[in-house]
Amino acid sequence: MKTVIKIGGRAQASARLPERISAAWSEHPASFCIVHGGGDEISAFQRRVGLNPSFVNGRRVTTSEDMTVVRMVLSGLVNKKLVSHLVVAGAPAVGISGEDAAMFTASRIDSLGYAGIPAAVNIELIQTLLAAGYLPVISPLASEEGGETGEALNVNGDDAAAAIAIAMGASELLFVADVEGVLDESGRPMTCLDKNGATDLAGKGVINSGMRAKLEAGFAALAAGVERVRISTMDGLSDPGTGTLLSLEQSAVR
Repeated sequence: MKTVIKIGGRAQASARLPERISAAWSEHPASFCIVHGGGDEISAFQRRVGLNPSFVNGRRVTTSEDMTVVRMVLSGLVNKKLVSHLVVAGAPAVGISGEDAAMFTASRIDSLGYAGIPAAVNIELIQTLLAAGYLPVISPLASEEGGETGEALNVNGDDAAAAIAIAMGASELLFVADVEGVLDESGRPMTCLDKNGATDLAGKGVINSGMRAKLEAGFAALAAGVERVRISTMDGLSDPGTGTLLSLEQSAVR
């Protein structure tokens, strides 16, 4: 039974996260891999070099100049910082990129420049690391499908995590965020959420663009056979009952 854990950029900032992940690994060794974000760090670095961050439905518009920053920040600064903290906390973390061993190939999203959607996933490297007892920590970059120049594409971390979960036949895809789950109109976390409910909340403007991307990726994973998709705080790493459970069928409880 394998789990794919997507750690949102703001959740990564918690000083408690490495110990919580290490504890989860100690309890269930070699049972999960991590995909991380880093949107805030990318945006901050873009501004430092005179570039302006831009998004469409929670996905970053990426120019060729932006791609240099994205590659450097995600696979360098963010990935290695997270790996370092995990190692100190006792987890045998290894940082890799979706570009490594052709793990990800992606097709461009025309309106987003050098941003892509996963087209194919090769999980051999992930499986090799897990089998050897290492925790894969993955930055969501990809090689362009059909590209002959080694061009990289920026892949939304939620889309990347969903694609890996599908390819692995994962038992669960867990999105670790800085909120307790999907919040309803009164600001309370929902226990369950189906596609109709998500559409309704989006239409009312209750769901922001970042959560919308998670929901789209999560429902796509469920449709492709992933058994369980959940959105939670880091408490979800140890408690399978926390957070919002997504469902393709109409939920009896919300």
